[in-house]
Amino acid sequence: MSLPDTVAERTPGLPGAGWLRRFWAPAGRAEQRVVPAGRDHRLDMFRGLALVMIFINHVPNTFYESLTNRNFGFSDAAEAFVFMSGIAAGLAYSDRFRSGHWWAATARVWARARQLYFVHIVITMLCLGIFAGAAKWLGFTEVLTKNNLAPLFQKPLSSLVGIPLLSHQIGYLNILPLYISLLLATPLIIAAGLRWPVRVVLASVALWVLAGQFRMNFPSFPNSGGWFFNPFSWQLLFVLGLLSGMAMKTGGRFVPFSRVLMGLAIATLVFTLMWMKIPVLGQYMNATMGRLSALGLPFYITWFDKAYLALPRLLHALALFYVLANWPLMQRVARTAAAAPLRLLGRQGLAVFATGTVISMFLQAVRTRSQADLVADGLMLGAGLLVLVGLAWVLTKTQALVRAGSG
Repeated sequence: MSLPDTVAERTPGLPGAGWLRRFWAPAGRAEQRVVPAGRDHRLDMFRGLALVMIFINHVPNTFYESLTNRNFGFSDAAEAFVFMSGIAAGLAYSDRFRSGHWWAATARVWARARQLYFVHIVITMLCLGIFAGAAKWLGFTEVLTKNNLAPLFQKPLSSLVGIPLLSHQIGYLNILPLYISLLLATPLIIAAGLRWPVRVVLASVALWVLAGQFRMNFPSFPNSGGWFFNPFSWQLLFVLGLLSGMAMKTGGRFVPFSRVLMGLAIATLVFTLMWMKIPVLGQYMNATMGRLSALGLPFYITWFDKAYLALPRLLHALALFYVLANWPLMQRVARTAAAAPLRLLGRQGLAVFATGTVISMFLQAVRTRSQADLVADGLMLGAGLLVLVGLAWVLTKTQALVRAGSG
């Protein structure tokens, strides 16, 4: 991402705008860098926006679902969530690795992974309770056959083993296991990224290719197949975000601004939108992708598979991130009062995501036999979002009071 106002100073070399010429050189050479003057509010705003879209998408079959970003491109809020989680990790954890406190830095990252694991288990059990209650008291027994709940009744012992192992994930609760697995690898990625950032990217791309080519994935149990979000594929977005966050922490950019890249990114977004919204063009392009597949190109290149983060999804996501990061208007928008609720949500991402997931599963359950209704769905989703904004406000105020008291 691009940066807010900066000031220049001299410091040892770190991942930033000079990464190409430092491909084969170890870190440590002095070069120019810039120090951020303040917090980049865009990250908070866009994280909040991604959480809003995830919440809406997790209550399917409403009109409002058609307004989220997945209707205007190949990627959706999941790609944004993973990329920005990488940025946040780079900002939060990289300094301790730079200072040489390796074990303390690793322990801090893994402590966050442990926290995410317990949050995932808790919200999984809460959602199971919601669906069980809908079946028991509302008579909506069909909810027990959706969202990958059926194995709990067909193979209860195996499923109860799979849930704590993260090998059995109920529908819509798949992204935290991905995040946990990526955080466990984060210390190694940061350590390598501080010294050889471009080689880390090349290794990440190679792993993405190998995962698609050989169907590498973490196993599911008791179901066959693998994880819905394949960590071997989705790590590429996280690594790019992580290296970007590490560069931002020192006032640099991992990917420098280029008019050529900006033009290509804008062209990608416009062409993708036309592909999706112009039926004749969409049919032609889909047929073209089918012909390329028939010629032997692999599925992760020619189609839109989400589990393996297929190339069209990946390129669309990267183009979107590049444009938004380098569009000066976004800096001004992120500071406005209108964006304040999104900034609040983004700063309390874990609590908002977990609470929003439980609320969305509750709405799914109570809407089981309801038809889509613009007003009723709007009131339910609006009430849920108000609860999330209120939660974020309370948590932010509480943290401020704690800091003031400890100071």
